[in-house]
Amino acid sequence: MTAVQAATTLTLESPRVEDGTAMWRIARDSEVLDLNSPYSYLLWCRDFAATSLVARGADGEPVAFVTGYLRPDRPGTLVVWQIAVDADHRGRGLAGVLLDALTSRVAPAAVETTVTPDNTASGRLFTAYAVRHGLPLEREVLFDGGLFPDTSGGAGHLPEVLHRIGPFPHTGASL
Repeated sequence: MTAVQAATTLTLESPRVEDGTAMWRIARDSEVLDLNSPYSYLLWCRDFAATSLVARGADGEPVAFVTGYLRPDRPGTLVVWQIAVDADHRGRGLAGVLLDALTSRVAPAAVETTVTPDNTASGRLFTAYAVRHGLPLEREVLFDGGLFPDTSGGAGHLPEVLHRIGPFPHTGASL
């Protein structure tokens, strides 16, 4: 199934509070994302629904999501917090479809996200997004791994590399 087919067989819409549990499960099962508390996904669905999307399967249940928010000090910058796709729907370009749909909906001046060096799928996703839209992409370490508490029994946390994409041509904004 191509990205176009994925987009036509799924429904993309704002998350509802009831979607929080499914989003938590999809994030947990990704085995790549930092897992937030179930409560945080419920709050996210309530407070940031306008800057987030879920993809629903034929049964109406979420199969993927993207969460984001507008930076308080740079309200034209959309921060993409997490993108996750259920295992049964991976490899179809759905993450890219969600990212395109969200940025089309929000129309930001720029997009920011952080990616750990070992998350090659996310690195490729955001690089491909920048190329697809003809936008500049800058990378720099935002948070060194040493800033994070050790929650994994000694393995530590890798640095979070900021990916800054934009400015989008429709805004004329500079970063």
